[in-house]
Amino acid sequence: MKADLTRQWRLLDLQKLDTRLDQLGHRERTLPIQAQVTEARTAAQRLSEDVVIARTALQDNARAVSKADADVQLVRDRADRDRKRLESGTGTSKELQNLQHELETLARRQSELEDVELEVMERAESLQSDVTAKEAAQQEASERVESLQAEQQKALADIVAERESIERDRANVAPGVGAELLALYEKLRDQMGGVAAAALQQKRCSGCGLELGQADLARIRAAAEDEVVRCEECRRILVRTAESGL
Repeated sequence: MKADLTRQWRLLDLQKLDTRLDQLGHRERTLPIQAQVTEARTAAQRLSEDVVIARTALQDNARAVSKADADVQLVRDRADRDRKRLESGTGTSKELQNLQHELETLARRQSELEDVELEVMERAESLQSDVTAKEAAQQEASERVESLQAEQQKALADIVAERESIERDRANVAPGVGAELLALYEKLRDQMGGVAAAALQQKRCSGCGLELGQADLARIRAAAEDEVVRCEECRRILVRTAESGL
């Protein structure tokens, strides 16, 4: 293949631009901030679930408080009715004796229920403190997610801006390479992991990093200036420059 040396040099410029585009793509996919955002979101979700559990426990306890209060009130009401009947003296001696015994039983039952009521009320304070602490942690986690997402968007925006600038430069450089050479370059890029053209620097291919042997150097020296030569080791397009060491 033939191509003016200036077109070959332009190919090196194009390779630099494409290499930078590949680097930006890799950077976009592997931004450390993205892992931090994912981790922060997971933590925030976990804390959100903890808040739901804590609130549910508080609500369950509130129902237990209401039930305990209602149970105490039922015993009190029953004791009040028995006390009034006893004070009225209405009924037989046996009935009045039974009322007195029932009042004693109700007093013990009321004491037991009040202990239960006190226990669930004290638990409510602890559960409310737990809810408050978990809600604060959830809020802090949500704010961290928002902060990291803003940082992520800034990093991605910087990448997009640089990519757009490079793509504009590429659109100006690519036509100057020539259709035939450009087609070969694009084909090799797919085969060579993105690097299709390399400069020959100090007798070494900058694509694979290997130093060329004397036979290869002699072949390149003998080639016409507009001849497109390839590295015998990696098969990349090898561009001769003032630093080739020929």
